[in-house]
Formats: sequence, C-alpha cells, structure tokens
Amino acid sequence: MSIGKYSHPVLFYALATAVPWTFWFAAAYVSQITPTNQFLATAVGVLGVMGLFGPMLIAFWMIWPYPDLRADLKRRIIGLRGVRPFYLFLTCFLMLASILLAQAISLLFGHSADQFGLSGMSSFSAGIFPGWFLLFLAPLVEELAWHSYGTDCLRTRMNLLYTSLLFGAFWMLWHMPLSFINGYYHSNVAETGLLYSLNFMVSLVPYVILMNWLYYKTNRSILVAIIFHVTAGVFNEMFQTHPDSKVIQTGLLLLVSVVVVIKEWDFFWQREYREG
Repeated sequence: MSIGKYSHPVLFYALATAVPWTFWFAAAYVSQITPTNQFLATAVGVLGVMGLFGPMLIAFWMIWPYPDLRADLKRRIIGLRGVRPFYLFLTCFLMLASILLAQAISLLFGHSADQFGLSGMSSFSAGIFPGWFLLFLAPLVEELAWHSYGTDCLRTRMNLLYTSLLFGAFWMLWHMPLSFINGYYHSNVAETGLLYSLNFMVSLVPYVILMNWLYYKTNRSILVAIIFHVTAGVFNEMFQTHPDSKVIQTGLLLLVSVVVVIKEWDFFWQREYREG
C-alpha cells in the first residue's frame, strides 16, 4: 500500500513527546526524593514504563480508525516475506560486530581485554524494573510507535535521508528527560561526563540511518526494526565495555552509514517511497 495515508506527523510527534515527557519528568522528580524506599522505586518504575508506552498507544490510536492501515500494521509486525537473508543477517549481527571491533581497536589505545568478558548484569535499572527487562521491553514498545506510524509519516513528506536525520534529531530530544531519572542508563551516561553524553546523542544518527535503511529494504518490517533495536541495547550491555569503546563504535557506525548512503544514494534520495 501507499504510505501516504500516514499523514499527520505534527500531531503524532507532538503527542509522542508531550505524553512521555509528562510521565518521565514526574519520574525524575520522584527519583530525587531521599531517602528512597520501595514505594518510591515502584512509582519511578511505573511512571517510566507508562511514558514508554505513550507513543505506541498514540500510533495505534491514529491507525485504528482506518481498516487499510490496520491491515498494513498487522502485515508488517510479523511479516518477513520476500526479505533477503543478507538484510536479516545485518539486522541480527551488525551491532554485535561493531561493538566487538570497537573493543578490539580500543586495545591499541591501552584499554584492557577484560572488556570482552561478559558483564553478567546490566549497568542500570528503572525503579523496580531491572535493566535487562527494559532492554527487551523498550525496543518492542518503541518500534511499535516509530515504525508503525512515526517513520512513515515523515517519509511521506521527504526522502529517506532527511527522514532519518530529522528523526535522529527528534530522538536525541525525546530521550532528554531520562537523563534526570536516577539509575536510568541515560542518567548514568550523563554522570560519566560530557564526552560520553555527546557520544550517546551522536550515535543515534548513524544508528537511525542504518535502522531505517534495513526497515525499508525489508518492506517496512517492524519486526526487523525491533530486532535491530534489541541487538543495539543487549550487545552494548553484554560485555564489560569501556565508555571509550562506545565512542569508537559510534565512529565505526558513522563510517558504515556514510558508505551505505553513498552506495545507496538513489534509495536514500528518491522523493517518493516505492515498495519492493
């Protein structure tokens, strides 16, 4: 079907920002209360998850009145028909390869090979919810928003390159309240210093370019976007990775994204999306 029916980007992104931010700033406020206790931890966790679900529920609300959009959503959630194995392989292993190569390069700068050891635990929590729970829940819930409605409603108005860059900029801003919630990954990154905070923001740009490239190369498969998002979080938490290695990883992903855009210039630059 034509993606032209995903036609309300301003409404979607306004609501998809306002609703999560309301819950997340509330969670940030509660997380700063001392001394903390089980009730406050529960409140932080629940508020955080409620904010996370906001964009998905907004996307479904905007899709539900239209039978053709509902059918399109159902097809794309589980559909992998006609998808080339090459793109599925990249979906599953590109992020793993990037973090392992980044860690290997970091050895040249004096970092320890201990980075290749398994961490055994996540580096963050979300109130009562452990980090590993969020590493699987967040990709599922987010991509059922960003790649059910959010990406396509931008793509109807601009080419894929501009779509990816604009969404990358939005995503940087969208995550901002999470840096104020004690214990969250984004808060922990902020505490490590400006370089690593900037690295997180910059890393979203090549990540979005590559994810959207895979998304449209696989006939807008939401499942592909979910898997790619899961691998990005899990593989970056799986090892005892030094923050400097994540900076190197960003550089590697920037290089890969530039190569992909140049190689697939027409695909990224064409004004109208054509499926298949």
